[in-house]
Amino acid sequence: MRPDTPGRAARPDALLWGVVSTSAVPSESAPTDGGAPVSLASRMPHVPVERLVAEMVPPPRFDGVRFETYVPDPGQPSQAAAVRALAGFAASLTAAEPARRWFRREAPAPAGPGGMYLDGGFGVGKTHLLASLWHATPAPPERKAFGTFVELTNLVGALGFQHAVTALSGHRLVCIDEFELDDPGDTVLVSTLLGKLADAGVRLAATSNTLPGRLGEGRFASADFMREIQGLSARFTSLRIDGEDYRHRGLPEAPKPHIDDEVTTAAATTPGAALDDFPALAAHLATVHPSRYGALCDGVRAVFLRGVEPVTDQATALRLVVLADRLYDREIPVFASGVPFDRLFSEEMLAGGYRKKYFRAVSRLTALARDAERLTERQNG
Repeated sequence: MRPDTPGRAARPDALLWGVVSTSAVPSESAPTDGGAPVSLASRMPHVPVERLVAEMVPPPRFDGVRFETYVPDPGQPSQAAAVRALAGFAASLTAAEPARRWFRREAPAPAGPGGMYLDGGFGVGKTHLLASLWHATPAPPERKAFGTFVELTNLVGALGFQHAVTALSGHRLVCIDEFELDDPGDTVLVSTLLGKLADAGVRLAATSNTLPGRLGEGRFASADFMREIQGLSARFTSLRIDGEDYRHRGLPEAPKPHIDDEVTTAAATTPGAALDDFPALAAHLATVHPSRYGALCDGVRAVFLRGVEPVTDQATALRLVVLADRLYDREIPVFASGVPFDRLFSEEMLAGGYRKKYFRAVSRLTALARDAERLTERQNG
């Protein structure tokens, strides 16, 4: 089965694996500064492997973040404590190359914490802090990497395990955002990769999410993380970050969906718009490897969707999660008709094994829907 065909029933996130084109085919996703809206469902981007490696940097949304720009909630002391701890960790790193250990299978952990793990709920600023750590690390961009757990598994799928180790073992720091514990195979693969990198002297940092319903139960995600990366747990210092989702803090409820005609009209008057019917786009995502979803959005400044409907197929839902992440990373507003985004995934899905992904997607799509409201208000004002 091709990796970019619909997922296998036994493991719907198998879509996140596969061979990525290594040919430098020009992208079909040219900038859309004017003219009629483009359709994401008509694009089939080809992404060279080299681009996957080069793009392991904080996404555009986090280009300008620094420790100094993080605003801790005064009511949550753990937030300010996390800033201090991470700033100290960054200061402990030097621009020196990691020591290469050619003749030893095992190596002692570097002095001090070899890794930092940020544990907390959705929207407490973990990605902001992780990106700030990347920016504060005194090494050139090509010697530090930043990517989501899914992007890291995609890189391994594209390069092969040993080549991925070689590509990253010369780095000073590797940051993994949204470390996912819902698939044992992927978790073991990535933890093995991180073990190889740690043995090469690479420092590590990761984030994950505690589910909203488990926030009162102590270090739930932290305990899971440490268990799943057994060989690495001694090298990580865990930082708990408490707080409410800043994307919804003090803000009104998510905007109500629009009608189809409003979506069509708004897309026609918005530079750089992409306009799609939701069912067609959801079907098209099955034909594009998730590692290419970022390229799918190249040149797009706003996404307009007609007829958003509840998703009943888990493989489709997981693809939409990846798309939501790429749209959020690139700060692309989403203006939609149909059901509100908090009804995109069923209650059964939100209670199932992939619930962390779905909660994150709802949070991010809601934020992007608010961005779309402000965008259209400015244009109409």
